[in-house]
Amino acid sequence: MNNSLIIEETQDTPKIFLDRESGVFEVSGRSLPENAVKFYTPVLQWMEDYVIAPNETTHFEFKLDYYNSASTKKILEIVTVLEKLVQKNHPVLIVWYHSKEDELIKNRGLEIKEMVDVPFEVRVY
Repeated sequence: MNNSLIIEETQDTPKIFLDRESGVFEVSGRSLPENAVKFYTPVLQWMEDYVIAPNETTHFEFKLDYYNSASTKKILEIVTVLEKLVQKNHPVLIVWYHSKEDELIKNRGLEIKEMVDVPFEVRVY
């Protein structure tokens, strides 16, 4: 398994920073890829590999300004992979950040929080 997966942010795709060594796991920016399945496939594969041999704890952050409906499904899949760690009694915390004014992103985070059994915090940044 690669120790990290880093995909730089573009106008339509988020920054993906998954680094086992530093313990930083983050998806940030805008997620409007033309093909969400293609964009998120390596991310989900990396996450599935990570579940096999995770760090002692996993702290995963979402800092999204906007995302489309195709990305919603993929974000939920990432969270579902993290749920597998919780089922193995592995400490996980998901933090969903939103700007103070952005009720839409805040509410989307609250909706995801209700769908999964993972420690999940919604915070203002």
